[in-house]
Amino acid sequence: MISSHVVGTLNIVTVLTIAPVLSNDLSLSATQFGFFVTAYYGAQAFWSIPAGGLVDRYGVGRILVFSHLIMAASAVLLGVATSFEICLVALFLMGIGYAMVNPATGRGVLAWFPSERRGTAMGIKQFGVPLGGIFAAGNGALVVFLNWQWVMWGIAGVILLNGVCCLYLLKFFRDPSTGRPSLMSNIRTVLQDRNVNIYTALGGMINMGQTNFFAFLTLFLRDVAGASQPMAGFAMGLAQTTSAVARLGWGAIGDRWFTGRRKILLAWICSAAGGFLIMMIWVGPGWGLWYGLGLIGLLGITIASFAPVAQAISAEMVRPELAGSAMGYHMTGVHIGGMVGPPLFGLCVDLSGGYAAGWGMTGAVVLAGTAMLVFWFKEGTPK
Repeated sequence: MISSHVVGTLNIVTVLTIAPVLSNDLSLSATQFGFFVTAYYGAQAFWSIPAGGLVDRYGVGRILVFSHLIMAASAVLLGVATSFEICLVALFLMGIGYAMVNPATGRGVLAWFPSERRGTAMGIKQFGVPLGGIFAAGNGALVVFLNWQWVMWGIAGVILLNGVCCLYLLKFFRDPSTGRPSLMSNIRTVLQDRNVNIYTALGGMINMGQTNFFAFLTLFLRDVAGASQPMAGFAMGLAQTTSAVARLGWGAIGDRWFTGRRKILLAWICSAAGGFLIMMIWVGPGWGLWYGLGLIGLLGITIASFAPVAQAISAEMVRPELAGSAMGYHMTGVHIGGMVGPPLFGLCVDLSGGYAAGWGMTGAVVLAGTAMLVFWFKEGTPK
Protein backbone atom coordinates (compact mmCIF):
# COMPACT_ATOMS: atom_id res chain seq x y z
CA MET A 1 0.00 0.00 0.00
CA ILE A 2 2.88 2.37 0.73
CA SER A 3 4.37 1.86 -2.73
CA SER A 4 1.01 2.64 -4.37
CA HIS A 5 1.14 6.10 -2.82
CA VAL A 6 4.79 6.44 -3.83
CA VAL A 7 4.18 5.88 -7.54
CA GLY A 8 0.91 7.82 -7.58
CA THR A 9 2.57 10.84 -5.98
CA LEU A 10 5.67 10.48 -8.15
CA ASN A 11 3.41 10.88 -11.17
CA ILE A 12 1.72 14.18 -10.27
CA VAL A 13 4.48 15.79 -8.19
CA THR A 14 6.94 15.32 -11.04
CA VAL A 15 4.58 17.45 -13.15
CA LEU A 16 4.52 20.11 -10.42
CA THR A 17 8.29 20.01 -9.91
CA ILE A 18 9.11 20.43 -13.60
CA ALA A 19 6.46 23.16 -13.93
CA PRO A 20 8.91 25.87 -15.08
CA VAL A 21 10.33 23.62 -17.83
CA LEU A 22 6.94 22.29 -18.89
CA SER A 23 5.32 25.75 -18.83
CA ASN A 24 8.12 27.18 -20.95
CA ASP A 25 7.92 24.30 -23.43
CA LEU A 26 4.15 24.70 -23.87
CA SER A 27 4.07 28.52 -23.41
CA LEU A 28 1.62 28.37 -20.50
CA SER A 29 0.41 31.21 -18.30
CA ALA A 30 0.04 30.76 -14.53
CA THR A 31 -3.71 30.32 -14.97
CA GLN A 32 -3.27 27.70 -17.70
CA PHE A 33 -0.88 25.70 -15.54
CA GLY A 34 -3.41 25.97 -12.74
CA PHE A 35 -5.88 24.17 -14.99
CA PHE A 36 -3.43 21.26 -15.25
CA VAL A 37 -3.90 20.74 -11.53
CA THR A 38 -7.64 21.38 -11.90
CA ALA A 39 -7.91 18.57 -14.44
CA TYR A 40 -6.09 16.22 -12.05
CA TYR A 41 -8.18 17.05 -9.00
CA GLY A 42 -11.37 17.38 -11.03
CA ALA A 43 -10.96 13.78 -12.14
CA GLN A 44 -10.47 12.70 -8.54
CA ALA A 45 -13.54 14.66 -7.47
CA PHE A 46 -15.53 12.98 -10.25
CA TRP A 47 -14.33 9.45 -9.49
CA SER A 48 -13.72 9.30 -5.72
CA ILE A 49 -17.28 8.40 -4.69
CA PRO A 50 -17.60 5.56 -7.24
CA ALA A 51 -14.05 4.47 -6.35
CA GLY A 52 -14.93 4.18 -2.65
CA GLY A 53 -18.04 2.17 -3.44
CA LEU A 54 -16.08 -0.12 -5.74
CA VAL A 55 -13.51 -0.75 -3.00
CA ASP A 56 -16.26 -1.74 -0.55
CA ARG A 57 -17.72 -4.09 -3.16
CA TYR A 58 -14.72 -5.62 -4.93
CA GLY A 59 -11.86 -5.32 -2.43
CA VAL A 60 -8.56 -3.53 -2.05
CA GLY A 61 -6.41 -5.63 -4.39
CA ARG A 62 -8.52 -5.52 -7.54
CA ILE A 63 -9.07 -1.78 -7.38
CA LEU A 64 -5.38 -1.04 -6.73
CA VAL A 65 -4.27 -3.10 -9.73
CA PHE A 66 -6.77 -1.29 -11.96
CA SER A 67 -5.66 2.10 -10.64
CA HIS A 68 -2.05 1.38 -11.61
CA LEU A 69 -3.03 0.59 -15.19
CA ILE A 70 -4.78 3.95 -15.50
CA MET A 71 -1.92 5.90 -13.87
CA ALA A 72 0.67 4.32 -16.16
CA ALA A 73 -1.43 5.14 -19.23
CA SER A 74 -1.66 8.78 -18.10
CA ALA A 75 2.12 9.10 -17.75
CA VAL A 76 2.63 7.67 -21.25
CA LEU A 77 0.06 10.05 -22.73
CA LEU A 78 1.66 13.07 -21.05
CA GLY A 79 5.03 11.96 -22.38
CA VAL A 80 3.78 12.03 -25.98
CA ALA A 81 1.62 15.15 -25.61
CA THR A 82 2.42 18.15 -27.80
CA SER A 83 -0.44 20.46 -26.84
CA PHE A 84 -2.12 21.96 -23.80
CA GLU A 85 -5.35 20.04 -24.53
CA ILE A 86 -3.71 16.60 -24.67
CA CYS A 87 -1.89 17.35 -21.43
CA LEU A 88 -5.22 18.14 -19.79
CA VAL A 89 -6.54 14.72 -20.85
CA ALA A 90 -3.41 13.07 -19.45
CA LEU A 91 -3.79 14.88 -16.12
CA PHE A 92 -7.46 13.90 -15.99
CA LEU A 93 -6.55 10.21 -16.43
CA MET A 94 -3.82 10.61 -13.83
CA GLY A 95 -6.46 11.82 -11.36
CA ILE A 96 -8.84 8.97 -12.20
CA GLY A 97 -6.11 6.46 -11.42
CA TYR A 98 -5.03 7.99 -8.13
CA ALA A 99 -8.63 8.55 -7.01
CA MET A 100 -8.84 4.80 -6.36
CA VAL A 101 -5.68 4.59 -4.24
CA ASN A 102 -6.80 6.48 -1.11
CA PRO A 103 -10.15 4.66 -0.58
CA ALA A 104 -8.46 1.32 -1.25
CA THR A 105 -5.52 1.78 1.09
CA GLY A 106 -7.66 3.49 3.73
CA ARG A 107 -10.17 0.60 3.63
CA GLY A 108 -7.27 -1.80 4.05
CA VAL A 109 -6.03 0.01 7.16
CA LEU A 110 -9.52 0.01 8.69
CA ALA A 111 -9.98 -3.71 8.06
CA TRP A 112 -6.53 -4.88 9.11
CA PHE A 113 -5.64 -2.68 12.12
CA PRO A 114 -7.36 -2.01 15.49
CA SER A 115 -8.38 1.54 16.38
CA GLU A 116 -5.47 2.08 18.79
CA ARG A 117 -2.98 1.49 15.96
CA ARG A 118 -4.99 2.87 13.05
CA GLY A 119 -3.51 6.37 13.08
CA THR A 120 0.01 4.98 13.03
CA ALA A 121 -0.91 2.63 10.17
CA MET A 122 -2.45 5.55 8.26
CA GLY A 123 0.73 7.55 8.82
CA ILE A 124 2.90 4.68 7.57
CA LYS A 125 0.90 4.13 4.40
CA GLN A 126 0.68 7.91 3.84
CA PHE A 127 4.47 8.02 4.22
CA GLY A 128 4.47 6.92 0.60
CA VAL A 129 3.10 10.31 -0.48
CA PRO A 130 6.09 12.45 0.57
CA LEU A 131 8.47 9.63 -0.35
CA GLY A 132 7.13 9.78 -3.89
CA GLY A 133 7.45 13.55 -3.67
CA ILE A 134 11.13 13.26 -2.71
CA PHE A 135 11.79 11.13 -5.78
CA ALA A 136 9.81 13.60 -7.88
CA ALA A 137 11.90 16.47 -6.53
CA GLY A 138 14.95 14.72 -7.97
CA ASN A 139 13.23 14.80 -11.34
CA GLY A 140 13.22 18.59 -11.03
CA ALA A 141 17.01 18.51 -11.38
CA LEU A 142 16.99 15.58 -13.82
CA VAL A 143 15.07 17.52 -16.46
CA VAL A 144 18.03 19.87 -16.74
CA PHE A 145 19.88 16.97 -18.39
CA LEU A 146 17.07 14.82 -19.83
CA ASN A 147 13.99 15.57 -21.91
CA TRP A 148 10.97 15.78 -19.59
CA GLN A 149 9.03 13.40 -21.85
CA TRP A 150 11.59 10.66 -21.21
CA VAL A 151 11.17 11.19 -17.48
CA MET A 152 7.40 10.63 -17.76
CA TRP A 153 7.88 7.41 -19.76
CA GLY A 154 10.23 6.12 -17.07
CA ILE A 155 7.60 6.88 -14.44
CA ALA A 156 5.05 4.87 -16.43
CA GLY A 157 7.34 1.84 -16.29
CA VAL A 158 7.77 2.17 -12.52
CA ILE A 159 3.99 2.40 -12.04
CA LEU A 160 3.40 -0.77 -14.07
CA LEU A 161 6.03 -2.64 -12.07
CA ASN A 162 4.35 -1.65 -8.80
CA GLY A 163 0.97 -2.68 -10.21
CA VAL A 164 2.35 -6.18 -10.70
CA CYS A 165 3.39 -6.19 -7.02
CA CYS A 166 -0.18 -5.25 -6.04
CA LEU A 167 -1.40 -8.57 -7.45
CA TYR A 168 -0.38 -10.00 -4.07
CA LEU A 169 -3.29 -8.13 -2.46
CA LEU A 170 -5.88 -9.93 -4.60
CA LYS A 171 -6.18 -12.61 -1.92
CA PHE A 172 -7.61 -9.95 0.41
CA PHE A 173 -10.88 -9.83 -1.52
CA ARG A 174 -12.81 -7.93 1.13
CA ASP A 175 -13.14 -7.52 4.86
CA PRO A 176 -14.25 -11.05 5.93
CA SER A 177 -16.61 -9.60 8.55
CA THR A 178 -18.94 -8.28 5.85
CA GLY A 179 -20.64 -9.55 2.74
CA ARG A 180 -20.59 -7.89 -0.63
CA PRO A 181 -22.49 -4.62 -0.05
CA SER A 182 -24.72 -2.74 -2.45
CA LEU A 183 -22.71 -0.05 -4.25
CA MET A 184 -25.53 2.49 -4.59
CA SER A 185 -26.95 1.84 -1.12
CA ASN A 186 -23.64 2.63 0.57
CA ILE A 187 -23.12 5.76 -1.48
CA ARG A 188 -26.67 6.98 -0.80
CA THR A 189 -26.24 6.44 2.95
CA VAL A 190 -23.09 8.55 3.25
CA LEU A 191 -24.51 11.28 0.99
CA GLN A 192 -27.41 11.69 3.43
CA ASP A 193 -25.18 11.99 6.51
CA ARG A 194 -24.96 15.68 7.55
CA ASN A 195 -21.77 15.16 9.54
CA VAL A 196 -20.05 13.51 6.57
CA ASN A 197 -21.20 16.39 4.37
CA ILE A 198 -19.61 18.92 6.74
CA TYR A 199 -16.35 16.96 6.86
CA THR A 200 -16.29 16.67 3.09
CA ALA A 201 -16.72 20.43 2.66
CA LEU A 202 -14.05 21.43 5.18
CA GLY A 203 -11.70 18.82 3.73
CA GLY A 204 -11.85 20.63 0.41
CA MET A 205 -11.08 23.97 2.01
CA ILE A 206 -8.07 22.64 3.91
CA ASN A 207 -6.75 20.70 0.94
CA MET A 208 -6.82 23.88 -1.15
CA GLY A 209 -3.90 24.98 1.01
CA GLN A 210 -1.87 21.84 0.30
CA THR A 211 -2.64 21.88 -3.41
CA ASN A 212 -1.80 25.55 -3.92
CA PHE A 213 1.39 25.15 -1.90
CA PHE A 214 2.73 22.32 -4.03
CA ALA A 215 1.29 23.50 -7.35
CA PHE A 216 2.96 26.91 -7.27
CA LEU A 217 5.99 26.32 -5.06
CA THR A 218 8.62 25.97 -7.79
CA LEU A 219 7.12 28.72 -9.98
CA PHE A 220 6.90 31.03 -6.96
CA LEU A 221 10.52 30.50 -5.96
CA ARG A 222 11.73 31.01 -9.52
CA ASP A 223 9.65 34.16 -10.12
CA VAL A 224 9.81 35.87 -6.72
CA ALA A 225 12.90 34.60 -4.90
CA GLY A 226 15.11 34.18 -7.99
CA ALA A 227 15.82 30.52 -7.22
CA SER A 228 17.43 28.30 -9.85
CA GLN A 229 15.64 25.20 -11.13
CA PRO A 230 17.84 22.87 -9.00
CA MET A 231 17.17 25.08 -5.93
CA ALA A 232 13.44 25.02 -6.63
CA GLY A 233 13.65 21.23 -6.88
CA PHE A 234 15.54 21.16 -3.57
CA ALA A 235 12.76 23.21 -1.94
CA MET A 236 10.17 20.71 -3.18
CA GLY A 237 12.32 17.92 -1.77
CA LEU A 238 12.58 19.75 1.57
CA ALA A 239 8.80 20.02 1.82
CA GLN A 240 8.38 16.36 0.97
CA THR A 241 11.10 15.22 3.38
CA THR A 242 9.71 17.12 6.35
CA SER A 243 6.27 15.83 5.40
CA ALA A 244 7.54 12.24 5.36
CA VAL A 245 8.72 12.53 8.96
CA ALA A 246 5.66 14.48 10.11
CA ARG A 247 3.14 12.04 8.64
CA LEU A 248 4.63 9.21 10.66
CA GLY A 249 4.75 11.41 13.75
CA TRP A 250 1.19 12.78 13.51
CA GLY A 251 -0.23 9.27 13.06
CA ALA A 252 1.58 7.96 16.13
CA ILE A 253 0.69 11.04 18.20
CA GLY A 254 -2.96 10.63 17.20
CA ASP A 255 -2.94 7.03 18.46
CA ARG A 256 -1.04 7.80 21.65
CA TRP A 257 -2.86 10.90 22.90
CA PHE A 258 -5.81 11.67 20.62
CA THR A 259 -7.73 8.44 19.95
CA GLY A 260 -11.37 9.52 19.76
CA ARG A 261 -10.24 13.17 19.76
CA ARG A 262 -8.27 13.30 16.51
CA LYS A 263 -10.06 16.44 15.36
CA ILE A 264 -8.28 18.43 18.09
CA LEU A 265 -4.92 17.40 16.68
CA LEU A 266 -6.08 18.14 13.13
CA ALA A 267 -7.28 21.59 14.18
CA TRP A 268 -3.89 22.50 15.66
CA ILE A 269 -2.04 21.30 12.54
CA CYS A 270 -4.29 23.18 10.12
CA SER A 271 -4.51 26.44 12.08
CA ALA A 272 -0.70 26.61 12.16
CA ALA A 273 -0.63 25.83 8.43
CA GLY A 274 -3.01 28.70 7.65
CA GLY A 275 -0.70 31.14 9.41
CA PHE A 276 2.41 29.81 7.66
CA LEU A 277 0.73 30.13 4.25
CA ILE A 278 -0.03 33.79 4.90
CA MET A 279 3.59 34.32 5.96
CA MET A 280 4.72 33.20 2.47
CA ILE A 281 3.82 36.74 1.39
CA TRP A 282 7.19 37.99 2.71
CA VAL A 283 9.39 35.52 0.81
CA GLY A 284 11.79 37.29 -1.57
CA PRO A 285 15.30 37.18 -3.04
CA GLY A 286 18.46 37.09 -0.95
CA TRP A 287 17.72 36.52 2.73
CA GLY A 288 14.05 36.12 1.81
CA LEU A 289 14.88 32.86 0.05
CA TRP A 290 16.30 31.39 3.27
CA TYR A 291 13.27 32.67 5.17
CA GLY A 292 11.16 30.94 2.52
CA LEU A 293 13.01 27.65 2.93
CA GLY A 294 12.29 27.77 6.67
CA LEU A 295 8.60 28.35 5.99
CA ILE A 296 8.59 25.56 3.42
CA GLY A 297 9.91 23.18 6.07
CA LEU A 298 7.15 24.24 8.48
CA LEU A 299 4.50 23.88 5.79
CA GLY A 300 5.87 20.42 5.04
CA ILE A 301 5.20 19.52 8.68
CA THR A 302 1.69 21.01 8.67
CA ILE A 303 -0.27 21.56 5.45
CA ALA A 304 1.59 18.76 3.64
CA SER A 305 1.13 16.26 6.48
CA PHE A 306 -2.42 16.44 7.84
CA ALA A 307 -3.70 13.56 5.67
CA PRO A 308 -3.06 10.60 8.06
CA VAL A 309 -5.06 12.28 10.81
CA ALA A 310 -7.80 13.43 8.42
CA GLN A 311 -8.15 10.00 6.83
CA ALA A 312 -8.27 8.23 10.20
CA ILE A 313 -11.16 10.54 11.15
CA SER A 314 -12.97 9.85 7.86
CA ALA A 315 -12.61 6.08 8.30
CA GLU A 316 -13.99 6.20 11.85
CA MET A 317 -16.93 8.60 11.38
CA VAL A 318 -19.23 5.90 9.91
CA ARG A 319 -19.91 2.19 10.34
CA PRO A 320 -16.98 0.00 9.15
CA GLU A 321 -18.94 -1.40 6.18
CA LEU A 322 -19.38 2.15 4.88
CA ALA A 323 -15.74 3.19 5.33
CA GLY A 324 -14.71 2.99 1.68
CA SER A 325 -17.75 4.95 0.52
CA ALA A 326 -17.29 7.58 3.26
CA MET A 327 -13.62 8.00 2.45
CA GLY A 328 -14.43 8.24 -1.24
CA TYR A 329 -17.03 10.94 -0.54
CA HIS A 330 -14.65 12.82 1.76
CA MET A 331 -11.93 12.63 -0.90
CA THR A 332 -14.39 14.11 -3.40
CA GLY A 333 -14.53 17.25 -1.30
CA VAL A 334 -10.76 17.18 -0.86
CA HIS A 335 -10.26 16.97 -4.61
CA ILE A 336 -12.81 19.69 -5.37
CA GLY A 337 -10.67 21.94 -3.18
CA GLY A 338 -7.64 20.84 -5.18
CA MET A 339 -9.52 21.48 -8.42
CA VAL A 340 -10.69 24.99 -7.51
CA GLY A 341 -7.59 26.19 -5.66
CA PRO A 342 -4.85 26.38 -8.32
CA PRO A 343 -6.77 28.33 -10.99
CA LEU A 344 -8.06 30.65 -8.27
CA PHE A 345 -4.50 31.14 -7.03
CA GLY A 346 -3.30 31.66 -10.60
CA LEU A 347 -6.06 34.18 -11.21
CA CYS A 348 -4.99 36.11 -8.09
CA VAL A 349 -1.43 36.15 -9.41
CA ASP A 350 -2.42 37.26 -12.91
CA LEU A 351 -4.81 39.99 -11.70
CA SER A 352 -2.60 41.40 -8.95
CA GLY A 353 0.72 40.96 -10.68
CA GLY A 354 2.19 39.13 -7.67
CA TYR A 355 1.86 36.09 -5.43
CA ALA A 356 0.89 37.85 -2.19
CA ALA A 357 -2.85 37.82 -2.95
CA GLY A 358 -2.69 34.11 -3.76
CA TRP A 359 -0.98 33.17 -0.50
CA GLY A 360 -3.27 35.42 1.54
CA MET A 361 -6.41 33.93 -0.04
CA THR A 362 -5.12 30.38 0.48
CA GLY A 363 -4.28 30.89 4.16
CA ALA A 364 -7.67 32.47 4.84
CA VAL A 365 -9.53 29.54 3.25
CA VAL A 366 -7.54 27.01 5.30
CA LEU A 367 -8.34 28.89 8.52
CA ALA A 368 -12.04 29.02 7.60
CA GLY A 369 -12.06 25.24 7.03
CA THR A 370 -10.36 24.72 10.37
CA ALA A 371 -13.07 26.79 12.07
CA MET A 372 -15.72 24.51 10.50
CA LEU A 373 -13.86 21.48 11.89
CA VAL A 374 -13.80 22.92 15.40
CA PHE A 375 -17.35 24.26 15.65
CA TRP A 376 -19.53 22.14 13.33
CA PHE A 377 -18.01 18.66 12.92
CA LYS A 378 -18.69 15.86 15.42
CA GLU A 379 -16.03 13.15 15.52
CA GLY A 380 -17.12 9.50 15.40
CA THR A 381 -16.28 6.78 17.90
CA PRO A 382 -13.45 4.42 16.83
CA LYS A 383 -14.59 0.85 16.13
